[in-house]
Amino acid sequence: MLLRPPPAPPAHCLFPFDPTYGFTWDDLFRVEAPPLPLDFEAFWAPRYARAAALVTRPDLREAGRDPLGRRVYELRFPTTDGLTLGAVLLLPAEGDPVQSLVVGHGYGSGEEFDTTLPFRQSALLFPWCRGLGRSRCPGIPDTPAAHVLHGIARPSTYVHGGCVEDLWVAAGVLLALFPELTDRLGFIGTSFSGGLGILALAWDKRFRRAAVSVPSFGHHPLRLRLPTVGSAASVQAYALEHPGVLAETLAYHDAAAAARLVTQPVLCACAVFDPAVAPPGQFAIHHALAGPKDLLPLAAGHFSDFPGAAEEHRILTQSLADFFTEG
Repeated sequence: MLLRPPPAPPAHCLFPFDPTYGFTWDDLFRVEAPPLPLDFEAFWAPRYARAAALVTRPDLREAGRDPLGRRVYELRFPTTDGLTLGAVLLLPAEGDPVQSLVVGHGYGSGEEFDTTLPFRQSALLFPWCRGLGRSRCPGIPDTPAAHVLHGIARPSTYVHGGCVEDLWVAAGVLLALFPELTDRLGFIGTSFSGGLGILALAWDKRFRRAAVSVPSFGHHPLRLRLPTVGSAASVQAYALEHPGVLAETLAYHDAAAAARLVTQPVLCACAVFDPAVAPPGQFAIHHALAGPKDLLPLAAGHFSDFPGAAEEHRILTQSLADFFTEG
């Protein structure tokens, strides 16, 4: 369902290329996801089984209150490959949570987490994926341009596969802490975590619904061709010297291809103008989703220097609140 008419992109541009990439609204609706590799399931299913089996109930350390009065806890827990993740848990100011949400982060988000999310009666778990933010670790670079290339030579070692496993482990942590909310587990992801979240949802049906905004890693064949100010620039440079990386690694980590296997309800907020995550890749993810889906078109992603940006953020926040109705 289209939640509002398509907005006009920003009238001005500070970039050396057009962040609409010349795609009209009709063009964006003609973008199809690339096909799944024939051994896609054989690659991912064992990884999901391994991560889902790693169940832990971590200790929580009190860390005060957030601006909405919610209780803040810090925690660490083991993930796959012998690594440890850092996370923050928000709980209602009073009473028990009525749903649980894993909330992912974007590239470059550092150690901050979003205290503006409007869920006052939910358990919100903010995990940092391996190598990033509060989950920094030796051996994995923490800058987006380097992180996005870590282990990319082989699909089994590519860091994005491990990051998907981190989201599955985070889901297990929430379920261990709040087993009574098994039927009310959701996911929220933006940019980096939006794309990885779609890969996670393809296998993990413990997530009952999800919302992703300006999701990345959709349609890698396009991402390798379109100019960008985002992490895809590093991958483009690598692919020039290693042209086989698309078929050998990236095809197994393509959120648009994986969306064909996502049957849960998904709210997908896609931008028509985005200098970091090309819009056709975002829309390819939405179009390929196999289950119920809502589309919230945004005027711009990864860019806020335009009139109406604050109102657009308000609309996105309200759409999230409506989609994950508490109570």
